[in-house]
Amino acid sequence: MTHHPGLLEVVRQRIRVKHYSHRTEKAYVHWIWRFVIFHGRRHPRELGREAIEALLTHLAVERQVAAATQNQALNALLFLYREVLGTEMPWLQDVQRAKKPQRLPVVLSRDQVGRVLARMEGVVWLVASLLYGSGLRLIESLRLRVQDIDLERSQVTVRSGKGAKDRVTVLPAGLVAPLREHLARLRARHAQDLERGLGAVYLPFALARKYPNAAREWQWQLVFPAAGYVRDDHTGAPVKWHLHEKTVQRAIRQAVLAAGVPSRASAHTLRHSFATHLLEGGADIRTIQELLGHAHLDTTMIYTHVVGRGGRGTLSPFDSLASTAPTPDGSKDSR
Repeated sequence: MTHHPGLLEVVRQRIRVKHYSHRTEKAYVHWIWRFVIFHGRRHPRELGREAIEALLTHLAVERQVAAATQNQALNALLFLYREVLGTEMPWLQDVQRAKKPQRLPVVLSRDQVGRVLARMEGVVWLVASLLYGSGLRLIESLRLRVQDIDLERSQVTVRSGKGAKDRVTVLPAGLVAPLREHLARLRARHAQDLERGLGAVYLPFALARKYPNAAREWQWQLVFPAAGYVRDDHTGAPVKWHLHEKTVQRAIRQAVLAAGVPSRASAHTLRHSFATHLLEGGADIRTIQELLGHAHLDTTMIYTHVVGRGGRGTLSPFDSLASTAPTPDGSKDSR
């Protein structure tokens, strides 16, 4: 009997041919499914511009989702029509994208970062320390493989970061010893798993096919693996996966509260703080751009707005005045 793949299966196949990330695949499949369900399970070939705009309006008005979520849904539908259905419709170019609000990043002081990290321990402390010490995104730190950590040269290589680009960033000297100890414990556990017939780690399908033995080799192991195993989508075999993002996010949030930090800080706040503190220390803006992996300098320039005191580190003219604070008797100090 001939197998006729369903729409979502075809979408997955096309995404994998284009070498998109697993996260992108999951998000696109979700939004395409939502689109079909929203319109009464009608096939997308029967729908057009009004149907797409109806979903986006529903997300914005009724669901009140963020602009980034709206745009992700739109990107998924553009992929569906262009790459899966092979339908190049001129009106797709005119669908209105949600405008993202321009907000300044939340940045902690050095003292606040120290207080937050002091209230963490174990693996989550190591991950959080890399976010601040190396400027990594959370998912970049969790995807690190053993071979990406160079303890001798004090550097971290980020593979297939945002925009599918590799980059090299700094590894703080203070994290070399803790990482060395962590990797030693991890290697001992990996040896035990191999003896039990396990020890394979998830690899992207193309890599697993090209290097069939790599999944069990030490250098390919994840630096921050989850405790258990999951089923590989392609082979069905048990493989290691990385620590869940929510585990780290929850630990950081608890540490922020315990440290008494008033800011609404998150995992990404540590990356923002890395960039801002480098800039305050006199680092070149283009060097920071390379360490962060920003494609455009304008993205990095946002940190110039939060450096030091006030906008762009400018001293307020109020601070150059003679003291105007009230004296104990309520009069003004005229010095």
